[in-house]
Formats: sequence, structure tokens, C-alpha cells
Amino acid sequence: MMRLTQTVAALALTAGTAAADYSLTILHTNDFHARFEPISKYDSGCGSEDNAEGKCFGGSARLVTAIADAKARSNNSILVDGGDQFQGTLFYTYYKGALAAEMMNKVGYDAMTVGNHEFDDGPEVLAGFMSAVNFPVLMSNADVSNEPLLAGKLAKSTVIERGGEKLGLIGLTPDDTGDLASPGDNITFSDPVSAVQGEVDALTAMGVNKIIVLSHSGYGVDQRVAAETTGVDVIVGGHSNTLLSNTNERAAGAYPTMVGETAIVQAYAYGKFLGELNVTFNDAGEIVEAVGEPLVMDASVTEDVATVARIAEAAKPLEEIRTKVVAETAAAIEGDRSVCRAVECPMGSLIADAMLDRVKDQGVEIAIQNGGGIRASINAGPVTMGEVLTVLPFQNTLSTFEVDGATIVAALENGVSELEEGAGRFAQVAGISFTVDSAAEAGARISDVMVGGAAIDLGKTYGVVSNNYVRNGGDGYKMFKSAANAYDYGPDLADVMAEYLAAQGPFTPYTDGRITVK
Repeated sequence: MMRLTQTVAALALTAGTAAADYSLTILHTNDFHARFEPISKYDSGCGSEDNAEGKCFGGSARLVTAIADAKARSNNSILVDGGDQFQGTLFYTYYKGALAAEMMNKVGYDAMTVGNHEFDDGPEVLAGFMSAVNFPVLMSNADVSNEPLLAGKLAKSTVIERGGEKLGLIGLTPDDTGDLASPGDNITFSDPVSAVQGEVDALTAMGVNKIIVLSHSGYGVDQRVAAETTGVDVIVGGHSNTLLSNTNERAAGAYPTMVGETAIVQAYAYGKFLGELNVTFNDAGEIVEAVGEPLVMDASVTEDVATVARIAEAAKPLEEIRTKVVAETAAAIEGDRSVCRAVECPMGSLIADAMLDRVKDQGVEIAIQNGGGIRASINAGPVTMGEVLTVLPFQNTLSTFEVDGATIVAALENGVSELEEGAGRFAQVAGISFTVDSAAEAGARISDVMVGGAAIDLGKTYGVVSNNYVRNGGDGYKMFKSAANAYDYGPDLADVMAEYLAAQGPFTPYTDGRITVK
């Protein structure tokens, strides 16, 4: 069974606590990304032998056990999710939202917010997921009234009762979801602060004084929402895959992070942790105490046998695809988001080189791959197609187009415009090199741009290859939407990478200084 943490003791009310005080355990996950099977320390697949040896983390079967144990320890608990259940493995490619709905219903979630990846396949797949789950899916900062599939179904907030008390839950999603995913033309997104405050005011008017925001907006935005709103007690975060902890040296901040009277929590990603925040409210709905710690889903957490069997059954149709060995690598290929969204990373250079190699006979000189499209690392040794698809799960296709040098520079500036947030727009490249001044203002960070060994000519037309998501304006690359001679229907990017890797023989990962960050 799962090892208990010291924080669990905080659940018990102290002898001096007033009788009117109310204790609540908030269990939470975020950015699960279809990791139904256990994952390695690299957040990619982890085989059955490694799992038996205790080297794996997460997986639905561990979460089932951990959630049941945590609920049993609490007199009042809720289980919520900070968004991005969708996308990330072949399970999503094959089942879309159906398996996520099944697993979330199994463990008894009380609510979740919409993540940007919930829109990867448009409103239709999200609507199907919502009809399958037994809990509300929330999003406050968007107008869905003109989207028939979601109008009247996707609420901004909800009220649930637990232990005789009303709890107000508000959903929040990135206000740039239109750039990050495919919500369609009928949904408009708005600023998170005003949206949350509007729902807080409405809930307060109903007599609800314990308010929890489920936010898929990132740790930075969550701190801004906490600072600029009144009445929010807890923010359960997501999107930035931030580990908050009081014991883990890799944590980005304390668990909870307090901003004024608001407690902010987030539990990394991929089911590697289960967040457990124990909150005590007074009769006025004010937080008296908020303590806890994410529980690591390592080998000390016993896997639920029935869930192991169910996931194995669900995996059968995927086996032929995922187990095919397509290449070999002499060392692990680094694809972690913290690297690929900040500096040149080995996986980014590999993908960009593979893209450029595929279309080099078409006069294309430059490749640009958004760092946010790189979703995992790959271990040393044989490389399976399943591993490649975990790195590049979005079924993006190769896009070729033509733009001038000035547009290329604007695109590179866009790539580093949100460097501080670790945004997915960071450009991994091939055929081009540049320098980034991270201390400069956004829009003036790029210099020393070289193409094919010569300084970029702002007036010259260049052939570019990217993926169809970036070419069509995703991750802020709107400057490419009007590109000349655009063709968005090339081969799947995962296939391009797999075939390029296979042609290399035993592959040695590399970076070569094409991106210099100062």
C-alpha cells in the first residue's frame, strides 16, 4: 500500500479549533496526457520488466489505489483535475476521450477544467467526452454560446456539496487556446482575471464562501489571478506542468504557494504525482490552514489489479503499432519540455533535421518545429514506433511554404516572446542559426540570424518546412498563415522522424550550437 506522508496528520483538527471549522482534502491531478500505463523517469513508456523492478511511475492502476487510500483517510474530500487529460499516447490517438472518461468515472472525479488539448480534435470530441463523464467540465473564460456542440452544456462554474458545506468550483483555460489547439471559429476566449471574478461574485451572491478555481493556465497566470481577484480560496493548477513541493529539490515553489489568502497547488504531470491539499476553513469561509504535499506515484504504490487488466485489454489494439522497432539510438535523446522550450535540445534538433532532410530536394532551406510539439524523451537502445508517437503524438503533417527573411525573424521573435513562461512556441530549428538575448524585451531578443552560413536577407524569399499546426498560426505563428505556396498535407511528422532515425543507423544525439541563448 501507499506510504503515508507526514502531511496527512494535518487533516485532524487540532484541539483548539473552533467547532464551526470545516476540513476538506483536495485531491488533484493535471496534465495527465493519456498516460494510462506506467511511465519512466523520462516521462515516456516504461516496460513491464522495469515496472516489476520498481523503476516506473504513475499509470491509472496506481492512481486508483492512491485515490482510494487518500479518500479513506479523509472525512471530507474532493477529487478534481486541472485539464489536459487528452493527447499524448496512442491511447488517445485510438480512443480519443473515451478511455479517459472511463478511468475518471472509475475513481470518482468531482469536476475538471478544460485544458487546451481538450480542443485538439475540435468541439466534437470534447462534447463526446463531456457526455460520457459523471461530473461537470468547467470553463469560465470563454463564450461557447455560438458553438452548438457546447452551448448550454459547458458551464463556467458549479456548486457541489461535501460534508454539509457548499463548495464553488470555477473552470479556467488558457486565453490563447485559439492559438494552442483547434477550438474552431465559434468560441472566443477572454482574460482569466475578469472571468474568475465574475464567477466568484455570482457564487458569493448565492451564499457560497468556499471557492476553488480549477485552472489550466499555468503557474504564472495562477499567481496573477490570485493577486488580482478577491474571494478565491484555492487554485488547483495545470498547463505549465509545475511541481510544487516542500520536499522535492526540483520544485518550482512551495506546496501550497500562498498569494495573499489564496493557496495555489499543482502536481507536475502525467500521473506521476497525486496532489493532496488539506484545507481548514472557518465559518466565514476563510482558510485557517492549508498544508499538504504531492504524493509520488512510485513503486511503493500498489497497482490495482483490475485496472492493470483493463488497461492491458485497452492496449491490445495498439500493440502492433507501438512495438515495432523502427530505429536505434546510442544514448537517450533529451526531449524534456523544460529543455526544448528554453534552449536547443537534442530532440528538437533531430526533428528539425528530419523535416529538412525530407524536403531538401524542394529548395527548402529552413525547418522550424515548435518546442511544445515535443512531448517526451527517448531512452537509449531500440526505438519503437510507440516511443516516436509519444514524442510526436499530434498527428501533425509536414508543411512547406515560402516567406521572406523579415517574416522568419518575426517568427523567431515569436518563439522566444514567452521564454519566461516556458511556452511551447520556442522554435527548434534546422538550416538556420540565431542568438537569443533573454534579458531583452520581447520582440527584440533575436540577433545574428544565419541561413546556410550567410546572414539572413530580410527581403529574400526562403523555403520553409514546419508542421501544419505552426503553419496555420498555432503557438502564435500567425505570420505564417498568409505564406505563399503553402502545402499542409505532407507525411505525418512522426513517420518522418522514424524514417530519418532508421536511416542513421545507431543514432547519436547532438546539439551543435544552432541556437545560442544568453
